[in-house]
Amino acid sequence: MGKKKKKKFQQLPFRLNILFFIVFLLFSTLIIQLGVVQILFGEDAQDKINATENQTTYNPVPRGEMYDRFGRLVLKNEATRAITYTPPKGGASAEEKVTIAERLAELIDIKNPEDKVTERDKKEYWYVLNQDEANSRLTAEEKELEIAEQYQATLDKITQSDIRYLDDNEDLLEVIAIKKQLDRAYELAPYIVKNTDVTAEEYAKVAEHLNELPGIDVPADWKRQPVYGFTFKNFIGSIMEGIPSDNTDYYLARGYSRSDRIGDTGLENQYENVLRGMKEQIQYTTNKSGNVVDSEVKLKGTQGNDLVLSVDIELQQEVDKIVKEELQTAIEMYPYQNRFMKDALVAMLNPKTGEILALSGQRFNRETNEYEDNSFRVLYDAHRPGSAIKGATVLSGLQSGVITPGQQFYDRPIKIKGTPEKSSYRSLGTVNDIDALKRSSNVYMFYIAMRLGGEFNYQYNKSISYNPDSFQEIRNYFSQFGLGVETGIDYPYESTGYKGSNPAAGNLLDFAIGQYDTYTTMQLAQYISTIANDGYRIRPRLVKEVRKPTVYNDKLGAVLKSYNPEVMNRIDMDQSYIDRVQEGFYKVYQESGGTAYSYFNDAPYDPAGKTGTAENEVYVDGKKYNTENLTLVGYAPYDNPEVAFAVVVPNTGAISGQYPINHKIGRGILDAYFNLKAERDENGVNMNLQEQEQNEETGDETASKEENSESE
Repeated sequence: MGKKKKKKFQQLPFRLNILFFIVFLLFSTLIIQLGVVQILFGEDAQDKINATENQTTYNPVPRGEMYDRFGRLVLKNEATRAITYTPPKGGASAEEKVTIAERLAELIDIKNPEDKVTERDKKEYWYVLNQDEANSRLTAEEKELEIAEQYQATLDKITQSDIRYLDDNEDLLEVIAIKKQLDRAYELAPYIVKNTDVTAEEYAKVAEHLNELPGIDVPADWKRQPVYGFTFKNFIGSIMEGIPSDNTDYYLARGYSRSDRIGDTGLENQYENVLRGMKEQIQYTTNKSGNVVDSEVKLKGTQGNDLVLSVDIELQQEVDKIVKEELQTAIEMYPYQNRFMKDALVAMLNPKTGEILALSGQRFNRETNEYEDNSFRVLYDAHRPGSAIKGATVLSGLQSGVITPGQQFYDRPIKIKGTPEKSSYRSLGTVNDIDALKRSSNVYMFYIAMRLGGEFNYQYNKSISYNPDSFQEIRNYFSQFGLGVETGIDYPYESTGYKGSNPAAGNLLDFAIGQYDTYTTMQLAQYISTIANDGYRIRPRLVKEVRKPTVYNDKLGAVLKSYNPEVMNRIDMDQSYIDRVQEGFYKVYQESGGTAYSYFNDAPYDPAGKTGTAENEVYVDGKKYNTENLTLVGYAPYDNPEVAFAVVVPNTGAISGQYPINHKIGRGILDAYFNLKAERDENGVNMNLQEQEQNEETGDETASKEENSESE
């Protein structure tokens, strides 16, 4: 048997070995690279995979509320349902907003959308749906314009025929109205799409479909609700949606977002920094698809601080009622004589502290035949005051030395050559400074004016020489009382009145009796308060305190700030002169022959003050009609004043002797003040808030001691 032959091993071709070796090297390199990525850059790679992003939104909080001086809630936050939109970082496209608006329009109802949509809104909506068509209408030159100008040119080329189909389509108008709201929102800041009349059904539907509505939310919201309706509403003011465009930088620098609600008018505006509160800060974490995967409250928001007003809301209601009723009576009794009369204005304050107790202004609207609350006119409208300012004239004469205490003049008509004769309402015979106030002598004031002008030797129907600068001299004296200047009230605006510009001698005489420059009701109230307060002019205030917000509706939070009486100036006049004017004012109200005696002599609260009647003109269709302004200023009690007031009723007919509406209102509001005071004294509630709190604390301590004693 022969040996079996061994099978020869067949070696791979050299070139194939080379190929395997190259493949081996490539795989080795790939494995090494994967290792490097995993070991050195694994965390970064994982972050890129997760692709999350943090962004912070600032949610608004309720504003502070307002209370009257006795702790009664005047302005509250009323809880409401709201639908809001918060654009993503970088914003949303117009197409995305249209999609959201279309879906949202299926879930909520927008009332009267045609009133909310402009022609431009319709064109912008049409553009979103027809961009290619719209852009094709541009000329070559227009396509080279800046983006904003190019966009405007595009809108200009959209015709009425393009958008006519939208006019009667309420469903599409709703979509456009909603999109308009979405367009107003700024990134990362919630903007209210709807917070008025959001029904429970709408609220639930939107909440159920939030996953289909990116940026839409249904938070609890609030709206401002005056507790007493229109009472004092003019001064409470209003808020506006979004910061004003003409002051954007100011608000943005103070932490506002463009869509925030801010105080627009009144105390809402004046005390914006107090009422606004601190926003809630929420950090949202989103993935690369923009979906929220986590959220965290970074800073809990706090409601704005509360205001305690100086106003007595119960007195305010009574004063409003009196003013309206007297205005209505005067117009109904004398409709022809009072055909130009429409306003009656009142200001009441504490002369020692400057605290405003009530501000009232009623206006008769002859077109609607209704009475409207126009209380803001107490600060906004200026009128000739007539004899009410004669106290300032007498003090100016005494302090300047042109008359002496007790000096007498014979009251008879005065005539300067070339001017009409001027007189008092009748010849009063010999009067001194006190009698001149009591009986309201015009002639006495004329002598003071002429002497202030440099004329001490007046003769009937002769020319007088005077220094025109005496107008400014009198204004300098008057300004010490707050006449013709800002009173300093804590309110966004007040008029300072009109200053006459014709320095004729006759006008100087008119100036001295309140028939030249004009003043607001608030200025007159500060003037009489300054005299009542022995010459100290106090800044009037609408707000007494700032307090922390509280969750209890019947209790106020801790005091953060109290506003103490602020003396603006002490008039530069001797106290003995002030005493004489005070005596004259007392006799006006309390002594027979005084111009207000028959209306106030039986008042148990011992009032004092001054009456006024000013001639006025009304021009209608180029024709002049003569009217009168009826005024009244006063304070009580005379020996220890706690309330001062001013009444102005412009453009009455000549009815002062038939229906003295100024006296009727003055007596009515003083009676109301002292009647309410007596009721509170009797019931033990006429105290300030600090006293209430002290009594509450004392009561709590006493109760605690009694409980401990009983347990022992």
